[in-house]
Amino acid sequence: MQKLGKKPNSKNLDLNNCALSAADVTELASLLPFLPELEEISLSWNGCVGGTLKALTLHLHHVNLLKVLRLNNCRLTAEDVTSLGEAFEIVPQLEELDLSWNSNIGGKLSLLTKKLQKGCKIKLLKITDCNLTAKDGESLAEILNVIPNLEVLDLSINKHIGCSMNVIAQDLKNVPGLKELNLHMCGLKQDSLQGLDTALQHLAKLRKLDISCNKEIGGGFKDSTAHLASLKNLEVLDLHQCCVTEEDVTVLSQVIPLLSSLQELNLSSNKNVGVSSDPLLGRLRFLPKLKYVAISNCALREESFSSLAEAALHLPELEILDLSWNKCVGGNLKLLLGALKLATEIQVLRLSSCNLVAEDLALLMLLTQDGHLARLRKLDLSYNNNISDEGWVVFCQGLAVFKELSELDVSLRPLSCRDCGTWFSELLAALTKLPALAELGMQRWVLSESQRKQLESFNQDNRRNIRFDC
Repeated sequence: MQKLGKKPNSKNLDLNNCALSAADVTELASLLPFLPELEEISLSWNGCVGGTLKALTLHLHHVNLLKVLRLNNCRLTAEDVTSLGEAFEIVPQLEELDLSWNSNIGGKLSLLTKKLQKGCKIKLLKITDCNLTAKDGESLAEILNVIPNLEVLDLSINKHIGCSMNVIAQDLKNVPGLKELNLHMCGLKQDSLQGLDTALQHLAKLRKLDISCNKEIGGGFKDSTAHLASLKNLEVLDLHQCCVTEEDVTVLSQVIPLLSSLQELNLSSNKNVGVSSDPLLGRLRFLPKLKYVAISNCALREESFSSLAEAALHLPELEILDLSWNKCVGGNLKLLLGALKLATEIQVLRLSSCNLVAEDLALLMLLTQDGHLARLRKLDLSYNNNISDEGWVVFCQGLAVFKELSELDVSLRPLSCRDCGTWFSELLAALTKLPALAELGMQRWVLSESQRKQLESFNQDNRRNIRFDC
């Protein structure tokens, strides 16, 4: 461990991203008899582990208290998967298994799953981006019968597993304690959504449901939300980039407000959310626990933006608000000011590519003078090319009030460029009063020679380490 620059720990062997060689894995295996208290092994991001895992699994009986095994992005082979399956009997306490980003697992998952014994204690299973096939999905469905304690199942970025989602859904009833289900980019279709909804009636403890980036489920919500509303413990719902239709929006406007525990909602990249006349955004007022709301790239109209602004008045715990890529915000930010005054917990505000104008920035800074937005840590104003130099001057003059701000982005759109105006000196003056700022995005702003010299000497003169992304 010391050789690899890590601190020795008798319970946690963390060798993430250590450029391990095959010889290192063999040496590690020989050390296991001397680590009887070991509970966690993490070899992730070491490509040379692939093809050598058997040397390690043969010695796992020396660490029968092992609870966590992380092998993501290790280039595992079919032989490795077989060896791992054979080792399950000698690590009876295993609770977490992460095999993500091992593309060779695809088509071979049964080599692992058929070795799992009934009553297995696994609580977390992650198989992200492993090139899983429909057959692998069937193998996975079978093991849900023998891992009743499962709490987290992550199958994201396996585009072919959607074909077997109905089979998996039928067996989800065997894991009633499931708390997180991640099906991001899994090739789900409308019928998959229907099967999943049927399974939700057995998952009363579910806290996180991610079915984002499944474009073919659009239009399927009308027949597939009967049990979604019953998830009273659901805290996170991610539906971004699902191609929801206007009819879907109508159904969701009736269901989402019933999720009384919801804290995070992502509806981004669904154009019909902003186009639909249904009051989905207005009904967010019934979810006072919301902390994270993402509605970027939803083609908001002034009417839907106004409904959102009124609903936000009833979201006192809001911490993150993302309205990026909604052009109607520009010139209408005043509609949101009342909500921002009340959102005392707001920490992240994203307004990228919102067609903002100088008046919007002036109103934003007016808020800060009254002590609002005091906890703001990340502010994204990028890709708003219509803001005048005078608008940036006003902004920079008031910027110093953001004492907790760590990230600021004022970059211009790609393929554009513009000379920095007099506001640049105001910006540097404000930065000296922002102790937490670590990253400043200024892409495609053209600095004069004197401005560049000012920038070069800034960190040195102020003993700061701000990363300027110019």
